[in-house]
Amino acid sequence: MNDAIRGTSEAMGGGAATGGQVTPGVKSAPVGGRPPRVPFECGDLPFLIKRDGTWMYRGSPIGRKELVCLFASVLQREADGSFWLQTPAERGRIEVEDAPFVAVELDWTGVGRQQTLTLRTNVDQLVTAGAEHPIRIAHDLLTCEPTPYLHVRPGRGRLPIEARIGRAVYYELVALAEPHVVHGRRMLGVWSCNCFFPLGELPPGEDGCGCTE
Repeated sequence: MNDAIRGTSEAMGGGAATGGQVTPGVKSAPVGGRPPRVPFECGDLPFLIKRDGTWMYRGSPIGRKELVCLFASVLQREADGSFWLQTPAERGRIEVEDAPFVAVELDWTGVGRQQTLTLRTNVDQLVTAGAEHPIRIAHDLLTCEPTPYLHVRPGRGRLPIEARIGRAVYYELVALAEPHVVHGRRMLGVWSCNCFFPLGELPPGEDGCGCTE
């Protein structure tokens, strides 16, 4: 393993990937009332997260999933939208092509308002869509193609850390979609934890049969 990657991993201290779940390191309380240590800023780090969720270091993919999970556990997003890896000692900015994670699997129970959608990311995070983890749709300005995203965890500002929902999972969501009226507009979307997430507007001319308020 490259020494730089190993050093970054070791600097993360208590973080560990066990059983497919990431357990971030726990920071010790300040001693004697001293303020917590401010991480040293390293500037730009040679990391890139590609659109498909692949983590790259100096142009080469990081092959060890447990290491990727460890890095993912200390990923932060600043208010300006930039992404950083931050340990108790150091922090550095990294490049992200789209969203840092990809939702690769969907599990659901129940129907309608009682339906629960749980998505698994490429780093084995399990996220249940709901009020604190909404699903949103973005559209390409040129092609108008939809790209769905899932809120994974908050960032430091209003911009969250998200997972792009993979195409296969998106098709599963479409198969579960049902009509519903949102602010007077007839939408097609999915329910999870009593929250409705629109996937798209019903085309003009649809009779809206089955839509609920």
